[in-house]
Amino acid sequence: MIQLLTPTHWKDYELIDCGDFEKLERFGNLVLSRPEPQAVWKKVMSPEEWKKRAHITFRGRSATSGEWVRHNKSVPDRWNVNYQNDEVNINLRLGLTSFKHVGVFPEQAVNWDYISSSIKSFKTPSPKVLNLFAYTGAASLIAKAAGADTTHVDSIKQVVNWANENQELSKLKDVRWVVEDALKFVKRELKRGKKYNGIILDPPAYGHGPNGEKWKLEDHIQEMMQDVVQLLDPQEHFLILNTYSLGFSSVIVENLIKTSFPQVKNLETGELFLQATSGIKLPLGVFGKFRTP
Repeated sequence: MIQLLTPTHWKDYELIDCGDFEKLERFGNLVLSRPEPQAVWKKVMSPEEWKKRAHITFRGRSATSGEWVRHNKSVPDRWNVNYQNDEVNINLRLGLTSFKHVGVFPEQAVNWDYISSSIKSFKTPSPKVLNLFAYTGAASLIAKAAGADTTHVDSIKQVVNWANENQELSKLKDVRWVVEDALKFVKRELKRGKKYNGIILDPPAYGHGPNGEKWKLEDHIQEMMQDVVQLLDPQEHFLILNTYSLGFSSVIVENLIKTSFPQVKNLETGELFLQATSGIKLPLGVFGKFRTP
């Protein structure tokens, strides 16, 4: 059964409306208007209402870059938000980047809840968790806050530094930071005979390692999956595969997991979306996840 899941209790985030290839979102006290390629329908709210609500608007100069236009000079470049569920509580520093991102993908809160509940259910003391393509570290911090010995891998040093800032904001410590190509790191861990109780993958459609290694989702994800499942502790484990690619469906993710790990149990697949307060739904990627009972 394919699931449709959305965050339900994040007080510091709200999708207000989306449409006409844009989305209007509140992060803490700031409301941002920025591009969204999935929003091919009409906006529910009027342009006047959008303009009235937005503190900042992103204007693209190219497909990959642009600038933020402030409607009020007091709007900061950086600010903090909080996320908490029944098990954990973290803080994240957000910022206005030239490529329209702010440092967090809000739909991932669904996966954060799965991570914390899985770790809390394990009997293994200080279970080992590996976060690949880990970005600014929200999932790593959730795992750490839940009691895991956490390794965070990303190929971009500035992004790992940002994740470390988030660790300090969250009053956590001792996440293991690794700046490396994710596939190379996994292969090295295999040679070392390492095992992890939890593995999180949120790979981009395209990317580059620190030494120019090329990553293309459809070309490399099968190899990655066949390798990472060998790192799973056989007794107690969870795995999350999340993809944001217009060409990927949850059936593809299901097939990837089942062919890489035929003994999989408790497999859940589906689509993540954000529920706008205007009533519309914004799809934001597909997932597959499983864990031991």
